[in-house]
Amino acid sequence: RVSEESEAYDISKIDFDRLRKEFERSPAQRTTVQNLKAAIEARLQRLLAQNPLRTDFQQHYEKIVAEYNREKDRVTIEHTFEALLKFERSLEDEERRSLREELDEESLAIFDLLRKPDLDAADIRKIKAVAVDLLSRLKAEKLRIDHWRDKETTRDAVRITIRDHLWSDDTGLPVEAYTEEDVNEKAEEVFRHVYRAYPALPSPFYAPGPAAG
Repeated sequence: RVSEESEAYDISKIDFDRLRKEFERSPAQRTTVQNLKAAIEARLQRLLAQNPLRTDFQQHYEKIVAEYNREKDRVTIEHTFEALLKFERSLEDEERRSLREELDEESLAIFDLLRKPDLDAADIRKIKAVAVDLLSRLKAEKLRIDHWRDKETTRDAVRITIRDHLWSDDTGLPVEAYTEEDVNEKAEEVFRHVYRAYPALPSPFYAPGPAAG
């Protein structure tokens, strides 16, 4: 049930059709917009924490907020409300993308980092397998070491594991689609993501339940 009070919305339980009707007759439309913004921001920050390539969502949201902040007349408030609802649907769609790609959120982040434009279906299937296998290998080995990020030797070991996995003829990226420079670049991008997202196991960014952030 949606309230017009200042309490935070549970974004997963909002009936958006009902919210729109309540908004249209609400005397406190700014409050409704602020509550919706807060709920969306929490969801957006969780999605960004899980996947570094979702910054386009952040930019889109910031544009909506900037337009709202410039002029808060009734027309702008109504426009912002509709823009936020549309944006929320795009976040919901992004949350479902892992299901469409048949990956979990953790593997999806690695897959997104490894992927490049203009790959054929066979290469995409291969890269998905690479992402799943690499993450499993890291979690079974190097990421199990307590405070692995604090020591140069363990940081280097994680970086080498990633690079070797991506280079390997057996486990690595498709050689016909990735140059040496591509592989080195992708290895470093994956390392930076792993360093940030896996201070320990399980990662705090992928904890079970809706509040994964």
